Amino acid sequence: MNHEYIDLPTVAHVEGAVRLPGSKSISNRILLLSALSQGDVAIVDLLASDDTAVMLAALRSLGVQWTEEKTATGTIHHVKGVAGVLPNKSADLFMGNAGTAIRPLTAALAVIGGDYTLHGVPRMHERPIGDLVDALNAAGTNVEYTGNPGFPPLHIKQGKIHAQRLSVRGDVSSQFLTALLMVAPLMAREHAITIDVIGELISKPYIEITLNLIRRFGVTVEQNGWESFTIEPGQVYQSPGTIHVEGDASSASYFLAAGAIAGGPVRVEGVGKDSIQGDVRFAAALEQMGVQITMGDNWIEAKSNGVLKAIDADFNHIPDAAMTIAVAALYADGTSTLRNIASWRVKETDRIAAMATELRKVGAIVEEGSDYIKVTPPAVITPATIDTYDDHRMAMCFSLVSLDGAARKGNVMRINDPKCVGKTFPEYFAAFAAIAK
Repeated sequence: MNHEYIDLPTVAHVEGAVRLPGSKSISNRILLLSALSQGDVAIVDLLASDDTAVMLAALRSLGVQWTEEKTATGTIHHVKGVAGVLPNKSADLFMGNAGTAIRPLTAALAVIGGDYTLHGVPRMHERPIGDLVDALNAAGTNVEYTGNPGFPPLHIKQGKIHAQRLSVRGDVSSQFLTALLMVAPLMAREHAITIDVIGELISKPYIEITLNLIRRFGVTVEQNGWESFTIEPGQVYQSPGTIHVEGDASSASYFLAAGAIAGGPVRVEGVGKDSIQGDVRFAAALEQMGVQITMGDNWIEAKSNGVLKAIDADFNHIPDAAMTIAVAALYADGTSTLRNIASWRVKETDRIAAMATELRKVGAIVEEGSDYIKVTPPAVITPATIDTYDDHRMAMCFSLVSLDGAARKGNVMRINDPKCVGKTFPEYFAAFAAIAK
């Protein structure tokens, strides 16, 4: 595979099973909770990717000890918890473009205090963090911007927590609330801490992942709907002993969509009906499009029932997996509308603009709004060279445009910069080729 691009030949039929890599969202949350807890934690099937490598390196810089053990069935990471007291009081941390690493880590370091700098790739310095920093500083932490106000890079100094209530906006990124929830026990030494959410909370399933994992580490969170969350004082994260990382439900979306478009059945292993990840609801969106979905405890299978039905739906709850729907819409029987996806604009790239640009290249008629995208499929998909904007999901989504060979045998889709999939799924293109028949 050339590092600059990969050419995907047209594929008429897909079938098979794919074992998913670990969830990025779960992996980075578990790493930080393990580091902060009392006792040693064994993490089974941690995702191996750019974003988790960033978190592991940051923890090591902070003095948290961890080792990786290779077993016959996968990997186990052994993390020695520091019980909320970091050995290294100063560090310079490179966070790449990992939102799931920089946001919770910023909160943890701000609450613990010290002398820390956090920075990343240029795009990371364009991704908002101001709502989180405002919430933390209002509570008594000392976080400064060393570049543009509201964005990384950051300099964290020693502060003193005095507040018993914090408030944070919920409508830009759910990662701000996730970060505050994860560090709330560190703040609730003498008094209960309540976090109020201002405005509409987006991406609620990601908050459900956070709450589920916090509880697995022995801390109780009292919830008043989605408006406020209270952590009683004196709680400390405790090692659950061994914890398993579910397969990545966002990564599952590409293979399930492939089964939906080009026959199937395609089965993904590592997530199922008991998953704590909201992105398994992607399967329900495919069902709305007429796809046959079956689920077990730890697997989901998709099979085509012919032409996909166009969809008009709110995708606020699954913004990452919704990108896959935008590409599947190329194979639908009419215009599909994806609504309430404003968060796409502040992700790894402006995903609404990027998606519109690349879908037009293959012949779709696309209308983009501030928080929606409408996709009308072309009669025949045109082969094209797809740009990926250093965004792993753009590369994985557009691999699907190589499917369904009837209309255009022998034509090739070219995906530029395919190695950007390393952020969450380094082996993606090999896994995709394995189900092509």
